[in-house]
Amino acid sequence: MENGKYVDGSLWFYAPNKGAPVVFAVLFAISCGWHCYQCVKYKCWRVTGVLPWSALVFVAGYCLREYGAFHYDNLNIFIASLVMLYAAPPLYELSNYFMLSRILYYVPYHSPIHPGRILTTFGAVSGVIEALNGNGAAYMANSSLPESKRDTGRALLKSALVLQLCVLAAFVYLASHFHRKCKRTNLLPTNLSTILWTLYMSSALIGVRTVFRTVEYFITANVHFDEKLDPDTLSVLIRYEWYFWVFEGILMVCNTFLLNVRHTMKYLPRDNKIYLAEDGVTEIKGPGYEDKRFWLLTVVDPFDLVGLFKGRNMNQRFWETHGEGRAHGDEVVKSVDDAEKGSKN
Repeated sequence: MENGKYVDGSLWFYAPNKGAPVVFAVLFAISCGWHCYQCVKYKCWRVTGVLPWSALVFVAGYCLREYGAFHYDNLNIFIASLVMLYAAPPLYELSNYFMLSRILYYVPYHSPIHPGRILTTFGAVSGVIEALNGNGAAYMANSSLPESKRDTGRALLKSALVLQLCVLAAFVYLASHFHRKCKRTNLLPTNLSTILWTLYMSSALIGVRTVFRTVEYFITANVHFDEKLDPDTLSVLIRYEWYFWVFEGILMVCNTFLLNVRHTMKYLPRDNKIYLAEDGVTEIKGPGYEDKRFWLLTVVDPFDLVGLFKGRNMNQRFWETHGEGRAHGDEVVKSVDDAEKGSKN
């Protein structure tokens, strides 16, 4: 039973639980295997391949924490565990970017942004967050570094956590804006509604976890650990381990199994050129989106504001002009144009 007292020599403040990391490592390993199976079954490594990787990072983090529970004065293990556990949740966010991108490809006429720009723009920001998280956690946790470098690490980690919350808010706003447009036109079939609510639930779980980590870290960053510090004056978030298991461990386990049970590709076609017709029933294979701009421009200007200013339509509204190719399950029937050519021959 925890008593909130400092354990001499522990870098965690308390003596970490010795059983819980094993349980969570096993759960994430099961989810990882399940995600791998689903990637093979639905042939969707390009879309959901980040999910098994995310779970695997958590497995590594909890394995390190288990070792640290028996060697809680080992600085290298403490740093490595911290880095892994901070790095994994943004990877789950990245999987949500893939999910929203595929949703927008599926209903292109209500997309507020080119679907591919979800990946380039939000993915680029996610990469920045990962770099800030990794370097910030490593610098901050390393007590052997000069205080100036540890202050740099604290600043990096603060920036990463705040940026993660801002990006998450922008992402949910974009998804909800799209959702409202679909609802106004009565275009919410079961598969689309299921994926959108999965996206919201996953974002909420990651959001609550990130808020907890942000509050926890800002409290910790303002504490100066020296011989004059009274451990009993520290926040309960630091002194009691159960907060970590509830707001980090349980929430992220729920998130990874949520994405197993309600896997994106159970509800969407594998080909992102297949989209939902405006009747809300028929699936059609079209030419897909084209954006011939230099890739860096697509990152910094995802809405193609320059093109809008010049009168260039990025979206081209292909769903109104192309020859329709009907899709049924995994089979795509010839387009109207192809059928007409065949009848002439």
